[in-house]
Amino acid sequence: MDNISSTDESYDVGYGYQPSPSSVDDQSPTETTGLSTLSGNSFAYCRTNSETSAFSEHSDENSWSETGSPLSSRSLKSPTRAVLSRLGMRQHKTIADDPDTVDLELELMKERFSKLLLGEDMSGGGKGVATAVTISNSITNLYASVFGQHQRLEPLHPDKKIMWKREMNCLLSVCDYIVEFVSTSQMLQDGTTIEALTSRPRSDIHINLPALRKLDTMLLEILDSFEATEFWYAEKGSMSNNSTRAGSFRKIVQVQPQPQRKEEKWWLPVVCVPSGGITEKERKHLRHKRDCANQIHKAAMAINSSILAEMEIPESYMTSLPKSGKASVGDSMYRHMYSAEKFSPEQLLDSLNISSEHEALELADKVEASMYTWRRKSCLPQAKSSWIMVKDLVSDDRTDKNNVLAERAESLLYCLKQRYPELSQTTLDTSKIHFNRDVGKAILESYSRVLESLAFNVVAWIEDVLFVDKTMKSQEE
Repeated sequence: MDNISSTDESYDVGYGYQPSPSSVDDQSPTETTGLSTLSGNSFAYCRTNSETSAFSEHSDENSWSETGSPLSSRSLKSPTRAVLSRLGMRQHKTIADDPDTVDLELELMKERFSKLLLGEDMSGGGKGVATAVTISNSITNLYASVFGQHQRLEPLHPDKKIMWKREMNCLLSVCDYIVEFVSTSQMLQDGTTIEALTSRPRSDIHINLPALRKLDTMLLEILDSFEATEFWYAEKGSMSNNSTRAGSFRKIVQVQPQPQRKEEKWWLPVVCVPSGGITEKERKHLRHKRDCANQIHKAAMAINSSILAEMEIPESYMTSLPKSGKASVGDSMYRHMYSAEKFSPEQLLDSLNISSEHEALELADKVEASMYTWRRKSCLPQAKSSWIMVKDLVSDDRTDKNNVLAERAESLLYCLKQRYPELSQTTLDTSKIHFNRDVGKAILESYSRVLESLAFNVVAWIEDVLFVDKTMKSQEE
C-alpha cells in the first residue's frame, strides 16, 4: 500500500490518475488546415443520451465544490489514502485535513460502485442493464454534466475540470484490468527454457486509450488558451440578420466569400467583437486552434468508427431487416444503383436534395439496412441447376448482383457520412451499443464519442467568432 501511495503522490493533482504502461502516448494529431463547420446548439451534437447515470449526478453551479472536491493524498492514511488516490479523489493542498470530507468521498465512492453493480436498477431486482451499457451511460452523462452548459470559447470551470478528470480516471481505471494472455519464453536459473502465459493490456485498449487520453488533454488545453481574448459573450439576446447562428445540421462545404447562417439559436450566448474586429494575431490564434480541434475531431471520429465496426451485429437487428433491399431504398434509388455501369455515390446524393439532418439520418438507416440485406442474400445457399453452377465457377464473384449492390450501398453510406460528419448514430450503431457486452469496447466507444462531440463544438465556437469578426470588418468597409 505504501508503494502505491508514494507513487500516486508523484503525479499532478489535476489529473489524479496512475497511468499504466498502456497509457503512454505523446503523439498528437497533425496540425493541418481543414474545413470547419458553423456553430449551433453545442450539446445537440452529443449522439447518445441516457436518463440515468451510474457515476454522474446533475447538480447546479454551487454544488460542484461540495461533492466534487478531491481529497488530499497527503492528508489520508493508508489504506484509505491509497484507495482514494487510485481513483483520483484528492483534495487541493490548501484545504485543511477534514475527516468528514474523507467520509463524504468514501460514501460517494460506495454509492457509485453500488450503482455500477446494480446496473442502474436501484430496486435490486436484477433487472438492470449490462455493465458495459452502464459504463457507457456513465461516460455520456458525465460529459453532459460537465460540458452540457459550457457553450462558450473559454476555459472550463476549475471545479468541473477536476470533476471531469477525477470521474473519468475512475471509469477508465477498469481498463487497467482488461488484459489478454500471450505465450512467452522464460529461462530458468538452470538454463531450461519454458513456455509461460503472461498478461498484457488488450491490444485495442493498448492502442486507443492512450490516444484518447491525449486528445482529451489537448481539447482542454485548447479551451484554456482562450482565457484572455479580444472577444466576449453577451448573456442574452439575438444577433442581427447578417450574423445569425447556424443550426445543429452543419454541412461541410467550401467556404463562401459571404457565409450565410440559416437558423438562429437565440438561447445561445452571443459572440461580441470590437467595432474594428479582432487583431490579426488573435485571428491567427483562432485559426490555428480551429485546425487543431478539427484534426482532433477527425481522430476521435476514426477511433469511434473503428470500435463500432468491431462490435458484433445484434441478432435482433438482423431479424428486423426487410426481405428486399429494393423495398428499403425505394425504386428510383434502386434503379440508379443497379443499372448504372459506373456508380457515382456523390452524384446520387446530389440528386436526392437532402435538406435536413432528419432526412440524412433516415437515408443512412435505409442504405445500411439494404446493404446488410444484400450481404445476407449473397451468403445464403440457393438451389441452382448444373449449368448455372458451371457459369458461376468461371465468373468472378464480384459480378453477383447482391454483392455489387452491397458494395455500392456501402460506398453510398460512406459518402453520406463524409458529407455530414455530425450525423447522429444510425439504428445499427445504437443497437450495437445497447446490446454490447464488452466493457472495453463500451469504454472506448463512449469516450471517443464524447471527445468527438466536444471537438466538434470547439470548432463551431471558433467559427462563430471568425464569422462575427468577418461580418464586423465587412460593415466597417
